[in-house]
Amino acid sequence: MQLTPNQVRLMMLQVADAIIEAEPMLSQADRDLGDGDHGLGMKRGMEAVKAQLEPLEAASVEQVFVTTGTAMMTSMGGASGALFGTLFRAGGKALAASGNFDPPDLPLFFEAALEGVMKRGGAKPGDKTMIDALAPAAAKAREVTALPLAEAISAIADAAESGKEASKAMVAQFGRAKTLGEACIGFPDAGACSIVVMLNAMRSFVSCGV
Repeated sequence: MQLTPNQVRLMMLQVADAIIEAEPMLSQADRDLGDGDHGLGMKRGMEAVKAQLEPLEAASVEQVFVTTGTAMMTSMGGASGALFGTLFRAGGKALAASGNFDPPDLPLFFEAALEGVMKRGGAKPGDKTMIDALAPAAAKAREVTALPLAEAISAIADAAESGKEASKAMVAQFGRAKTLGEACIGFPDAGACSIVVMLNAMRSFVSCGV
């Protein structure tokens, strides 16, 4: 199974809806770590994504992901806009030669996304950021290229979930959460929560056998 560019467009619209619906949870996750604007920023970014993707006649997988990232980057502002925008733009550009989206594309996308986000934000695994869900997802993507797409994305989503859960035990090294020190232990990073919501939406889309 592989996804055509238009199916990738439909998948990303489902991702956008999932993030918009998850805004209260994402906002609470951010408030737990001393801020609170992450959910609203992600909702605003995904509303912009929908506005760009709904009328798009998708010519390539790269175009869908780059359009998603650009919409987030230009509408959200702040660190989250730059980082999530970079995630999709870098991941999308790595698929410039891909006709459809299939399991061998997964490590290309996730490794480029991870590299781009780490370079843009300066965080590394263990710093209690979105990286702590994205890095395990990228590592799993390298292992599942021989699986059917639905099984591969499911395994990647599970890896991201495990990474998000692991972030609860970490002390934040970035953002306002850094000022909390050990008081932030016990709460997951909000950006990692967003990664999990996105991947679960992708899993839901692909598992429907589109």
